[in-house]
Amino acid sequence: MTGADRPGVTAALFGALQSAGPRPVEVVDVEQVVVHGQLTLGVVVRELAGGPPAGTPRALLEQLTGLAAEVSAATGMAVSVEPAAAVPDDASRPGRPHHVIVLGRPVPPAAVAGAARAIAGVGGNIDAIRRLSDYPVTSFELTVSGAGSTELRTALATVAAETGTDIAVEQAGLARRNKRLIVLDVDSTLVRGEVIDELAARAGRAAEVARITAAAMNGELDFEQSLRARVAALAGLPESELDDVREALELTPGARTLIRTLRHSGFRCGIVSGGFTQITDPLAATLGLDFTAANTLEVVDGRLTGGLVGEVVDRAGKARALGRFAAEYGIPLEQTVAVGDGANDLDILNAAGLGIAFNAKPVVREQAHAALNLPYLDAVLQVLGFTRDEVLDAV
Repeated sequence: MTGADRPGVTAALFGALQSAGPRPVEVVDVEQVVVHGQLTLGVVVRELAGGPPAGTPRALLEQLTGLAAEVSAATGMAVSVEPAAAVPDDASRPGRPHHVIVLGRPVPPAAVAGAARAIAGVGGNIDAIRRLSDYPVTSFELTVSGAGSTELRTALATVAAETGTDIAVEQAGLARRNKRLIVLDVDSTLVRGEVIDELAARAGRAAEVARITAAAMNGELDFEQSLRARVAALAGLPESELDDVREALELTPGARTLIRTLRHSGFRCGIVSGGFTQITDPLAATLGLDFTAANTLEVVDGRLTGGLVGEVVDRAGKARALGRFAAEYGIPLEQTVAVGDGANDLDILNAAGLGIAFNAKPVVREQAHAALNLPYLDAVLQVLGFTRDEVLDAV
């Protein structure tokens, strides 16, 4: 059934089916979509078991064709009937359905065309397409059946690279929308830049610390070893410099919108960072976050000693913190989300139910469940299935 949508159209069709004639029918499947005011409604029916003795398929087809003509005349819609044998059987396509989310600013036709070809190339079928958002990024969600997660991600990664878009793949089902806790890395994720690099610049050791930071984020150095080396370079820096750096922090665009929307939706939101509590704790308080985990710089007589206090939150420590906070709130790990950019985030990204690499290093993008390269942190919402109408912009 197709045509301009208006109230009562769906009721008219099903009302007619209710009194279909001598051969009663039952509804097997229904799918309806409205695109820019144009309705497409598909219904699969079969002869009701226990009714009159079964007639020939031709007899039922003729009955429904007559019914279609009546509904068309009454509603002004185009109504057609075809044998169910001509309808693809979803059950014949193996594997659980997936959502493929294409994001960009803009999304060029080549991205959708390339995604469609890649999906078909691994045996997948596009069952539905809908727009999730038009601002700050445009995003479309394709519901795909008949292909596995690994095959889809591999095939679509090439399309994303060639078209300059982001393409994420998630299994469809309740698991996608039952996430309840998110942890965010801080440096180059929640905020722009690296705090320790800013502190090093104030200590006159910027070049030295930047080299160590880059090697650590690329996975070339053990994180704890590199962290202690960088912190040692800060020895003698006045504690007041921490306050100045914190005041100058710039949130990643979309950070407040992401947090506000998720908190409104019942998420527990927090920070798990390899950075420093002197920065993350006040930041979390400002944003209204539920929890934080980070390292603590040692301060004596108003100056940094170049050492740390307490357990180091390194790559493994981040994953442990996720488990601790999830247990505290009674949330299974499969219902958690982690977002980060560096090699020290790999354990937490893999431990979470959904790990998202955000503007990440190649080694991280390759191992995360999904990767975003757009400069807007609230694009995470579309990966989670939120539409633009569900987003609460920052105030």
